[in-house]
Amino acid sequence: MEDLRVTIIQTHLFWEEKEKNRNQFRDLISGIRDQTDLILLPETFNTGFSMDREKCAEEENGPSMNFLKQQAREKNTAISTTLFLRVAGAYFNRLVFYYPDGHYVTYDKRHLFRLCNEYKIFRGGTSKSVIHLKGWKLSPMICYDLRFPVWSKNTLTDGAYEYDLLFYLANWPVVRAYAWKTLLIARAIENMAYVIAVNRIGKDGNGMDHTGDSLALNPEGIVLFQAPEREEVIQTITLNYEEMRLFRESVAFSQDWDQFTIH
Repeated sequence: MEDLRVTIIQTHLFWEEKEKNRNQFRDLISGIRDQTDLILLPETFNTGFSMDREKCAEEENGPSMNFLKQQAREKNTAISTTLFLRVAGAYFNRLVFYYPDGHYVTYDKRHLFRLCNEYKIFRGGTSKSVIHLKGWKLSPMICYDLRFPVWSKNTLTDGAYEYDLLFYLANWPVVRAYAWKTLLIARAIENMAYVIAVNRIGKDGNGMDHTGDSLALNPEGIVLFQAPEREEVIQTITLNYEEMRLFRESVAFSQDWDQFTIH
C-alpha cells in the first residue's frame, strides 16, 4: 500500500464572509508545494462557526462547493472541509470530500454543539461515512463528534478494519484545548488508526478564541506533528500503511474489541 500524504491548513477565518474566506484559501492552497493526496481545511471554512443559518448556508453545489471542486481539480488532489448547506428546506453542517475528478462524498455532523444551540438550528446526521483514497479507508468527523467515542469506534470484521485514518475538522476554542488534545490521543489509541485533526486560529464573531493545536497522531497515539499555537500553518504529513499494519499485527488488541450496534 502506498503512503498517504495529507496536507493540513491551520488558519484564521473571516466571520460570515464567504468570498473573503474563499480568496484566502485559494491563495493558501496555491502555495502548497509538497506533493499531497489530500488537503484538509477547518470546519465551516467559508463562514466560521456562525449560527446565522440564513446568512451562512448555501444551496448544494453553490459557490463554495464549486470553489472546492475547482481547487481539487487544479491541484489534482482530494480536498475536504465543512460548510453550512440548505437541502430540501433543512440545514446541515456538512463535510464534503472532493476528488480531483469532481465527484464528492459527504458526511453530516452527527453531534450538534449544545452550548451554542447548533442542535436547534441544524439537523444532525444519522450515518457514518467511510471514504476510499489510494486504497486507504478514511473516517471523517466534525468537531464536537470528538467527545463521543462510540460514534467513532473502529471495527474489525473478518480481518478488515473499518478505517485506517480518522480525521476531525474543527472550530475548537482554547478554553477546552486540554480536552481537544487528550481526546484526540485517546481516539488514536483506542482505534489503532492514524488521527489527523485540523482546527482554526483566532477569535470568531462571538469572541471565542482558538489557538489551533492541529495534530497528527500515529496508531499508538504518538504525535507525528503538532501545529504551533496561534500560527498559520500549512503542513504535509506522510502516513505509512506498512507501519500501521505491523503495529496492528504485533499487538492484536483489536481481537478483543467489544462488539456493539449503534442505534
